[in-house]
Amino acid sequence: MRAAQKHQSLHNRGAMKKKPTLPTTPAVPTDVKSLALATLFDEKQGEDIVLLDVSTICPIAENIIVVTGRGQRHAQSLADAALALAKERNFVSFGVEGYEAGTWILVDLNDVIIHIFQDDMRRFYNIEGLWAEGKRVEAPRGVQREE
Repeated sequence: MRAAQKHQSLHNRGAMKKKPTLPTTPAVPTDVKSLALATLFDEKQGEDIVLLDVSTICPIAENIIVVTGRGQRHAQSLADAALALAKERNFVSFGVEGYEAGTWILVDLNDVIIHIFQDDMRRFYNIEGLWAEGKRVEAPRGVQREE
């Protein structure tokens, strides 16, 4: 059997399926989502909250939020709060990495990626330096940002 016929035969039997479409949120603008998360982190006493617009330089996200937790449990509670807000507002969530260790927790909310660090890990990895070409987004009143 020729390759083209074999391909068509497999396709017809359903062996080759299209990639599933990714879930989307009903028109929640990235800036609204980011500001809601930054405000939440401020309310939960996250430190040195930085919002970066990386839409022109990053192919996988539009905004990055970096926040510092005071310890493992605090970092985990910040991640829990972000995931609870995502669920409440139907934000797409692709997963969490590093939760158990709590030294660097990454929360992927599709167009917004959150990095929750403990202080020493944040200085070591310097995410803000990596995305230095990104534009800092003005934080809502009351949110303390690293200068």
